[in-house]
Formats: sequence, structure tokens, C-alpha cells
Amino acid sequence: MRHPLSAEQVAHYRREGYVVLERLFDAPLLREIDRTIDAVTREALAGGDYSKILELEPETLDGKRVPRRIYHPFERHETFRKLATDERLLDGVESLIGGNFDCQHSKLNMKPPHIGSAVEWHQDLAYFPHTNDDIISCLIYLDDASLHNGCLQVLPRHHHHFFDHTAPDGHFAGMITEDLSNNRFGKPVPIEAPAGSAILMHCVTPHSSLPNRSDKPRRTFIFEFRATDSFPIYYGDDTAAQESHGHLIRGKPSRYARFAGPPPYIPNMDKRFTSLYQLQAENKARVQPAAV
Repeated sequence: MRHPLSAEQVAHYRREGYVVLERLFDAPLLREIDRTIDAVTREALAGGDYSKILELEPETLDGKRVPRRIYHPFERHETFRKLATDERLLDGVESLIGGNFDCQHSKLNMKPPHIGSAVEWHQDLAYFPHTNDDIISCLIYLDDASLHNGCLQVLPRHHHHFFDHTAPDGHFAGMITEDLSNNRFGKPVPIEAPAGSAILMHCVTPHSSLPNRSDKPRRTFIFEFRATDSFPIYYGDDTAAQESHGHLIRGKPSRYARFAGPPPYIPNMDKRFTSLYQLQAENKARVQPAAV
């Protein structure tokens, strides 16, 4: 590796459940990504049925519907793959989970100004149980991120256990349904950072983001990298659907599964859903967990 994490960065990740790499990507690459996002969005909207490519915000911006998510950007354009496979990013991932890993899935959350949707508290691995937790959620800010435009928030040091994500009817709620009020589990940490910064976050670290009511966008790429010996545990048809978007990124596949980490949380997902936002919105009125 030419760009390994420092011992201090690795220690921070192990202890807190995340580490921030500020200004990892420069302005020319971010401008190239901007142009590609615009092109992919225009092409999808012009094509009629955009539902497999884009998800739109429920509110309008200047009278127009605008995207809040691009699905599977890794597979949409070479520019997005260029970002995901940058050796500086991959060396950071390798520093934490070793040299054999896949990109399990990808998405681009747009958070447009004034109407960007909130994301409720949740833990990523609750959505896709695996045999071990050597899985990293990599978030890359394409814009300067602050509390004003809905930056990521995390609950540090809670990446060794699961919170409950169960709705009253027993189904997966897509969000933490335990009471997190009054800083019972510690004070949330907002991760404010400039455009081009990357956050490497453990897949069990609880996190959320506030709505964007500012006049600034807050777009974030998310790539899930997993060790090749971390295999999915079947919990329904969504397991196979998610696996269709996996890509070997570095090293080689594993022939053996490794079992480690907290006992996997198995979601009851016999009700199909396509959007984290929609799933959380449907359950929020029924659950109403207290915000931290």
C-alpha cells in the first residue's frame, strides 16, 4: 500500500467506529463527478421510467421534482467507478479489513437544498446480515458538509452490538426503535468536513442525518466494502437481489466464510421495500423513537 492509514487513524476507527479522511479527493475530480451526476440524472429523467435509477424527493424544489438518490452508481458510469477504486481510498479500506474485499453495493444520496430528506438512526448491518462485520461503509462528501445541510451524525463506540430495529408488528422498521433520548448511549457526534472528504465507518456504527433546510446541497457517495470472507446470511429474496450488485475490488475471492463479530441481527423483511426513506417514513409514525 502506498497510502496506508496511520496507527492513530486505525486506533480511532477501532475505538470509535469511524475515521475521517479530510480532503482525500481534489476539486478537479469533484467537478468531473458533478458533470457525470448531471448527465446520469438528465438521461434517466428523459427516459421515462427512471424508477430503477433514481428516487425523487417527495417535496419539490422551485416547483420541480428533484432526485434524492441514485441507485447503484458504481454500475452507472466509469467516473463513479474511478472514485470508488481510487487507490488512496482502497488503501484506507485495506488498512482496516485486509487486502481481499468487494464493493457490496453503492448509492448516491443527494440531499438537495431546502428539501433534503432526513435519515433516521440505524445500523447498516441490520439491513444485510453477514457472517462477520469486516464491512466498511465509506461515505464521500461531494459538498462541504455541516449540521446546517444535514451532515452525517454517529454514536461512537456502539459498533460491537445491535440496537433493536423492530416495528410493533414484528417487521423490520429500517431504523432504531429503542429510546435514544437524553444521551443515554452517549452524545451524537456530527461529522462536519469539507468536500472531498471520506468517512470510513464500521457497518454497526449507529448513524443518522438531519434534513437539509439550508441553501447548500449535501451530496454523499456511499460505497459498502466487505472482506471477501464475509458472506451474506439469507433472510429472504432481498439477499440474492443485493448480491447481484457485488464486485470484487481488490485481492481474491474467499472459498471459506469467517464467523466473527456480534451475533448477526436478522431482519424480518417479508414485506418488500425499495427505499430506506420510504421504509423509515412508514414506521416513524408508528414507532416514534425519541431523537438523541
